[in-house]
This record gives sequence, structure tokens and C-alpha cells, in this order.
Amino acid sequence: MIKSFRSLILTCALLPLALPLAAAPLNTSLPPKVAQALKASQLGDNALSLVMLPLTGPGTPTVYNADTSVQPASTMKLVTTFSALEMLGPNYQWKTEFYTDGTLSDGILHGNLYLKGGGDPKLNMEKLWLLLRDLRANGVTQVTGDLVLDRSYFVQPALPDFDDDGGDDNAPFLVRPDALMINLKALRFVARNDSGKVLVAVEPPIATIRVDNQVKPLNSKDCSGDVRYNPVTQPDGSISVVVSGELGIGCSSQTYLSLLDHPAYAAGAVRAIWGELGGSIEGADREAAVPKDARLLARAFSPDLAEIIRDINKYSNNTMAQQLYLSLGEKFRTDADTDDGRAAQRVIRQWLAQKGITSPHLVMENGSGLSRAERVSARELANMLQAAWKSPYQAEFMSSMPIVGLDGTMRKRLKNTAMAGEGHIKTGTLNTVRAIAGFSRDSNGNTWAVVAILNDPKPFGASSVLDQVLLSLYAQPRAVDTSPKL
Repeated sequence: MIKSFRSLILTCALLPLALPLAAAPLNTSLPPKVAQALKASQLGDNALSLVMLPLTGPGTPTVYNADTSVQPASTMKLVTTFSALEMLGPNYQWKTEFYTDGTLSDGILHGNLYLKGGGDPKLNMEKLWLLLRDLRANGVTQVTGDLVLDRSYFVQPALPDFDDDGGDDNAPFLVRPDALMINLKALRFVARNDSGKVLVAVEPPIATIRVDNQVKPLNSKDCSGDVRYNPVTQPDGSISVVVSGELGIGCSSQTYLSLLDHPAYAAGAVRAIWGELGGSIEGADREAAVPKDARLLARAFSPDLAEIIRDINKYSNNTMAQQLYLSLGEKFRTDADTDDGRAAQRVIRQWLAQKGITSPHLVMENGSGLSRAERVSARELANMLQAAWKSPYQAEFMSSMPIVGLDGTMRKRLKNTAMAGEGHIKTGTLNTVRAIAGFSRDSNGNTWAVVAILNDPKPFGASSVLDQVLLSLYAQPRAVDTSPKL
């Protein structure tokens, strides 16, 4: 199979680019209002790569600057999620398991408790709580040995840190993937002034995270006060979060921070919930693989992949996209692959080649678009969308994208226009990138694949250009309905 994939890739490399989009006639210039919007934003015409391809009904494709290698930002998630839908299947699930190498007697587990990660992108606190409840229901109350974390499921690539916005190490959107990722490694801090006294809570209540509450309560009901959260690492390795500022009566403030590495967060979350359930673990926290003769104690499954990709695409979740990308690599990794990242890029290229899609510009680093290395052309992405429209999983893929003017990252865009509700569009944003890609309808009810990617050192305000792309697509000449009436 691998040899046939390689020969197909070599064959496709010799073919003309994007044959489906080469059919005449073609519009090879920008729609007038899009050109005007570019000029108003002080952007050159070549900053934009654009493809608008009719999928149903009549329409003339627009292909402009479509074969330029560009940074796609989060529109790259469409490649990751659609390829996963087809190669893993919409009902694919991940699993997380507890094992032991000891014996259970009268509620006491004499031995170690192993937590084996399976790469679940959505192992949240509720799911972990249920898994620990199952462990308790199976008769375990006390563990005499260690809490051992098995994070060996992924072979992680060595990737550079992403510092597009100056490198805020505590930003949850920068969390790296992990085979045992719990709750996206996020700590939620909530400050409340309910009765003239400010209380600050952290969830989950991990023992190594301490709160230094310095918030000044205000007597007024003005909720405009600024509450700040400043983490400070202590000599013993614990982290104190200094919470300062002012908060009015009846007001609250919250933020999410990523302050611990994956092992510390996972172990801390397990111990916090297990303690709340009345359990105890006497040993230390450490990492090791589950022994081959270990006994399964409890298992939890993730939601189906079709649900996972909704979180990835609608809310542009970078970490979940990277988890999915590595999961593809793990599934199809061979001895020739040095890590799951390289394996994922290889199988995605092979999958595209099988569909007859030539992709010389495609470069995937982590599959999320949160990267300066990732590249694609507008034509390649549009060809993939065209293939997705014909896929048995088209409905699942399309419904995972934000609906224009209604939800996800498109919730506030084009809200009060004729475009509201007419498109399923994935957005992408980096410091030098603004992008949209997905499916959108025109005023005749016909569906188009649309890809518009702006690369410029200063694309500020350029989202208006991309909005104008959708408006121009919608404003196709009104067609006469000649369909028979019953």
C-alpha cells in the first residue's frame, strides 16, 4: 500500500495543478468590491489569494493568486479534521485507562495505580471524575503504591515554541499536545465579591497551586474593576498566583491559565478529585509504561470524532487539533517515521494523492495552523473542499464549521447582513494572516467552496476584506427558477 501511495504521489506531481478548477470560463480578477476593500485597507492585490468554486448550480469560478504558497493560520484545521474524518471515521474514539500491578483487598489496592493516556483531545474534569467514580465503584478506596502516569502513546515531534504574540507561556491556546492531556491543562481562577468580601477559587484545586488573594472589595456595584492574576513560582516548586485589583459587590472575574506541565497537572487533578471522593494515594507521582501483565481497573472513552471536530473548527481549538494530528500519525506510524508528526504529514499527503489532489505547497507541522512553518495554496485547499463536498462525511465536516453570524468564531461577523446563516466558514488569524475557508451559499441558494487567505506584514482591519469576499459571492446574478413544480 505504501509503495502504491508513493507511486501515485510521483504521478500526480507530473500532472497540471488543480484540474477541477482549470475548466473555462474562469474569473481571474478580483470582484470589484473586494478590490476596493483591499485598497481601503491599504493592502496590495497580491496580498490576497482567492478561490470561489461553485459546487451546486451554475456559476463561474474565481481563481486569483491561487497557486502561491501562503500561511493559512487556522484554516489548516480543515485539512486535519477532514482527513481524520475519512481515515479514522466519524465514530472514532480515544480511551483513557486505569491499571494496577497489585492486588485489591477490602478496598485497599496493594500496589501501584497506573493512568494510561490514549491521546483523548477532550478528557475534561467531568470525564476524569466519572472515570475515578468507576474506579471507586470497582472497590478501590486506598492505594498503597505510587500514582504512575503512562504518556507513551504519542511519539512527540520536537517543534519550536510558537511566539507570534510575544510568548505568553501561560496562555491556554499555546498548550502543547500530550498523550495524557487533562482538561486542556487549564486552571480556572474565579474571584467573587458576593457580600463585601472577595473570595478567590481555583478549579481544579491542585495542591501545588496556591492563591494569594490581594483583591480590594469595593462597596459600589461597579463591575468595571480590573482584577489581575500574576503567577509566581516558589523555591519549593509550588506556584503562588497573586490576585490583585478591585471588585465591586455582586461582581465576579475569571481567567484561565496554564501553569503546570502535563504530568504535574494530570497527577494533581487525579489526586484532587480522588481526595474529594474519599480516596487516598500513599505513594509518589512518577512516569512509566504500564506493565504488560497489569490488570485493567477502569476505562473511559472520548466523544466520537464527529463531535470532537466541532470543538476544533467552531472554536478554533489549537491544542485539540494538534492532538488529532498526532492521533492520525500514531494510527498509521511505520518504522520509517521518526515521530507521529511526520507520520501524520505523510499519510495526509498520501490521502490527498489518492483523491487526485496535487499539493506541492502543503507543509504541515502540527496540523492546527498555529505555526510559522505551515503552508498551503488557496487552490489546494479549495480542491480539498470540493472533495469534501462529495464525501460521505460531508454533513459532519460542514456542520463542524462556524455558521456565519450565528456561532463559533463567525458569531459576530456579517451578523446583520443577508449572509447571516448562509455559510459554514472556518476563520484563521495570525499576526500576519487573515483567512477564511469553507462553504457558502449565493443568493440563488447554490453552494460554493470559498478560500480567501491574506498574508501581509500588517493585515489589520483586513477581516473586512474577507467579509466582502463572502458578500460578493452571495451577490451572484439572480437566476430564474426553472425547476418543475409539483
